[in-house]
Amino acid sequence: MRQVPFSKPYVSERSCRYFSEALSSDHHAGDGPFSKKCAQLLETTLDARAALLTPSCTAALEMCALLLDIGPEDEVILPSYTFVSTANAWVLRGARPVFWDSQASHPNVDDSGLEDLISPRTRAIVVVHYGGMACRMDRITEIANRGGIPLIEDFAHGPFGTFKKKQLGTFGAFSTLSFHHSKNISCGEGGALLINDPKYIARAEIIREKGTDRSQFTRKLVSKYSWVDIGSSYLLSDLLAAVLLGNLEEAEMVNRGRQKIWETYAQELSSWAGTEGVLLPTTEFNGTHSAHLFFAVMPSPAVRTRFIEEMSQAGIGCPFHYQALSRSPVARAWTSGYPERRNSERFSDCLVRLPLWTGLPDADLEYVIRHVKRFQTQRGL
Repeated sequence: MRQVPFSKPYVSERSCRYFSEALSSDHHAGDGPFSKKCAQLLETTLDARAALLTPSCTAALEMCALLLDIGPEDEVILPSYTFVSTANAWVLRGARPVFWDSQASHPNVDDSGLEDLISPRTRAIVVVHYGGMACRMDRITEIANRGGIPLIEDFAHGPFGTFKKKQLGTFGAFSTLSFHHSKNISCGEGGALLINDPKYIARAEIIREKGTDRSQFTRKLVSKYSWVDIGSSYLLSDLLAAVLLGNLEEAEMVNRGRQKIWETYAQELSSWAGTEGVLLPTTEFNGTHSAHLFFAVMPSPAVRTRFIEEMSQAGIGCPFHYQALSRSPVARAWTSGYPERRNSERFSDCLVRLPLWTGLPDADLEYVIRHVKRFQTQRGL
């Protein structure tokens, strides 16, 4: 039986060559030559004032919490429908997460509900561009700026998207990237913190180097380095940076290929979705996206379960995604008295993702589409 996996990491020939060069060098730790090239490339292509490579997007989010001096009694507004790292970074500092519901038609946060979540204790607002598709950043940015609240873009689902011709990742004080093996651009495990407000750059370098001024020492700005602030070990090995650089240099090709697959799904499945009552991602929004994933929202949890089973029987990987954080066991201590986050919970119960990866053969794509079109949501009801 044919097997079509949900995801496969892309590794370019350049990455293999660069990794061999890095392995043969005497610099395997962080902030080596490949790390510096990656940072420069990210700063140039994503319009960031500074880019610092990290071991993960999780680590970059933790740096944001440290840079903003988040602590007990503080509140941070963040999506309910997101990966747990988006919340953990703030909870680790003692903050209380305030869960933000999704839009009815898309997992991205609903900007119309933001103002009701803000309190005198709100210290940060976090958005996640789900699937690499932009949140409604004009309204969100206006509310954050009016309240003097730092805005962070959790951009784990892929760089190079835009909202109204402005690069995603440039709207807030910080944005965070993921280069996990499941992402468009990968090095196995990795991430980056992009800093748009220059007042945070010097301290970010210190926090990233275990709370020392070692980065200034390596640039010969101080005669020795000392412990000057809190921090942790947030550097990416130059071996992984070598893999990352090769893939970053082919990002345009990677995203172009993924866009073709995404658009094929959207075109081929539109009529089926309308007939079967299935929600697909919209193709009408004010920007471009990274085509990180293509989702389908089934009419009910039972239908989703049957869809996943039937696709699995055909050898097709179609996993569900996040579980709404607002109803997670850990969150119950913070959510007493909160209304349900109904849209987020619906996506948790009903959303599935279709195979989408660089190099997905046309024949396999056609095979997936053929089997999806055969699925009837009302069968057996």
